[in-house]
Amino acid sequence: MSTDKAAPTAPRTGRRDRSPAAQERHDEILGIAMETFAARGYGKASLAEIADRAGLTQAGVLHYFHSKANLLTEVLDLRDATDIADLGPERPRGLAFLRHLVDTARRNAEREGIVRLYAVLSAESVTDDHPAQSYFRNRYAGLRDLVAEALTEACARGETSEDLDVRGAAGAIVAVMDGLQVQWLLDPGAVDMAASTDGVIEALLASMRKG
Repeated sequence: MSTDKAAPTAPRTGRRDRSPAAQERHDEILGIAMETFAARGYGKASLAEIADRAGLTQAGVLHYFHSKANLLTEVLDLRDATDIADLGPERPRGLAFLRHLVDTARRNAEREGIVRLYAVLSAESVTDDHPAQSYFRNRYAGLRDLVAEALTEACARGETSEDLDVRGAAGAIVAVMDGLQVQWLLDPGAVDMAASTDGVIEALLASMRKG
């Protein structure tokens, strides 16, 4: 889901001064790590496997990323950068933001790797001492805040009634979108993420509309 609060506005680790060749190598390793984490999870994916796929030693990978946890951080930053690019310079307001969520679900159906990465790592992050636990806790809090804020804006604009539990509704919308992603990953032909997301939001709005 694209957001402006749930994701950082710039990579947390920063980009060091690198030659074009070194930057290309860095990005290649990052792409391999993203695929590996998405397929195997953080715990089961090893630096040795990532290094082997990149044609490097483990020391070669660590030259660019210093640690496996730092590599995960940069993978998550890359995922966030994709979301930020989708959102544009300023997020839509009110009901327009809810329509943006439907568009996000539609785009996600065309980027399986990113969806799989998010689904795998978010589920895995609930385990003890997972390095991405704080990231996902903060991200979910940010997502709920954004959706709740959009619903509050819709109420203030007279687009909906004012008797909705916006916090509860926001959590439900985020849960629906994440649950649809898992179902889609398991059986793409059986789930239309955009249509289902739109249907849930429409049903919610119907219960909120005045009159």
